[in-house]
Amino acid sequence: MISVAFLGAAFLVGCNTEGSFQPYAMKAQAPVPPKLLADIADKNMDISSPMLVRVFKSESELEVWKQDRTGRYALLKTYPICKWSGDLGPKVQEGDRQAPEGFYDITPGQMNPNSQFYLAFNIGYPNAYDRAHDRTGAHLMVHGDCSSRGCYAMSDEQIQEIFALGRESFFGGQKSFQVQAYPFRMTPANMAKHRNNPNMPFWRMLKEGNDHFEVTQQQPKVDVCEKRYVFNAAVPGGNFSPFTFSPKGRCPVYEVPQEIASAVNDKKRNDDLQIASLAARGVPTAPIRSGRDGGMHPTFVAKLRPVEVVDDRGNVKLVVDKNNPSPVIAYSSAAVQPEAELTTAAVSVNVPLPRSAPQTKVGSRPAEEPSFSDRLASFFRGGGSTSSAQTEQRVAAAEPAAPKAAPKSEGIKAKVSRMIGLRGSNDQAQSADAAAPAAAARSASPKVKTAAASGDAQQPAAPAPAPAAAPSNGGVMSGSQPIPPSSNNFDNRWNAFR
Repeated sequence: MISVAFLGAAFLVGCNTEGSFQPYAMKAQAPVPPKLLADIADKNMDISSPMLVRVFKSESELEVWKQDRTGRYALLKTYPICKWSGDLGPKVQEGDRQAPEGFYDITPGQMNPNSQFYLAFNIGYPNAYDRAHDRTGAHLMVHGDCSSRGCYAMSDEQIQEIFALGRESFFGGQKSFQVQAYPFRMTPANMAKHRNNPNMPFWRMLKEGNDHFEVTQQQPKVDVCEKRYVFNAAVPGGNFSPFTFSPKGRCPVYEVPQEIASAVNDKKRNDDLQIASLAARGVPTAPIRSGRDGGMHPTFVAKLRPVEVVDDRGNVKLVVDKNNPSPVIAYSSAAVQPEAELTTAAVSVNVPLPRSAPQTKVGSRPAEEPSFSDRLASFFRGGGSTSSAQTEQRVAAAEPAAPKAAPKSEGIKAKVSRMIGLRGSNDQAQSADAAAPAAAARSASPKVKTAAASGDAQQPAAPAPAPAAAPSNGGVMSGSQPIPPSSNNFDNRWNAFR
């Protein structure tokens, strides 16, 4: 049994390949929109200045930062993520559907203007850290088409903007831009909330890199040795002897510049005090496993106008079309049960699925990519893309569910936010003083499921089944089939569900 069913493919017809309608050169050469150009100018940036990308799973947000004329990075724009897959935590092996977490460099050779998912760039998984831990998988992307199987999927309009910003940064001389992929914003409140998660040692290491960026507003230099990330390592004492890092070998003698080390240590000390204070006040912990496959930003979920449905087992779902025999499930959450027994009363049926996101089969080798100079020279040559045939696969479909009327006083956007537990980029870290009433409110609610300190599954709070509050790592919605070139925006994409 599984806890989430994603059946969006059941309602969409196949589409022609995009090559004959919209050559990839047109998409890849699309100019940066005038409004975004105005924002760049207002923020004292140049269109060709270096850029950096940060991704946050739980909030379902992607940030683009650019270097301003002072030499520091500043936030240019935050994009809501249309779909990401998996759960909080790093990708470990091929086929686990996990979107990667960590630090990745994107070169021109990783930009794909001919993607079957509109436009894309390869994250570069596995990187040196992933390989040091023998992790497997390939072709993990940030792409369009709002369809994800281990990737971060944007709308076509969004990826076109991001692609154009990357292109202009490369033309300005940037050899690669960094992608920092996090499970959530690395605030004391979030660290306290997930303090019992077994991924916490890995996340603390990611937070160190996050802190280096936030205190310097500079792209951190990232190395790997002894199977761990090292940030802003420099040769000690100005020594110019050979300085190499082996991902699995011993770290060489290095030092972090004093001004950076002091600022990072100060931030870490202050954050650790807040985390300890929040934990001492009993801030509830998030479930170690969400029971969901990925997430979708609330702005996209709200556009689908889902309806709340509770089945006879107390499972809560946000369903896009409840009158369809096989409804699209925007979000599904089981009633409070021991964690090992979570279920949504799903059955398996055969339905046609859209083509999968780019993946390499086990044992196959990806084609060699051209060098930086060759790739940049041929970056936008013409050509079309081809689509792969649809296949029949077994996926979960929800059993008929009895509808439950939602309160009339609550709007759909408020209901979606409540159900999927997401907040936007305006959320800030909770202070120790503000944590008590919030913690008390959450503790008093029977809908909040907390994980025990030992990591064991919890027992039901009450014998009667009740909807469980969703953990705050994003609403979910199945991925979509490729978009016909004549209808390549989100509204047209999902118009059939309205």
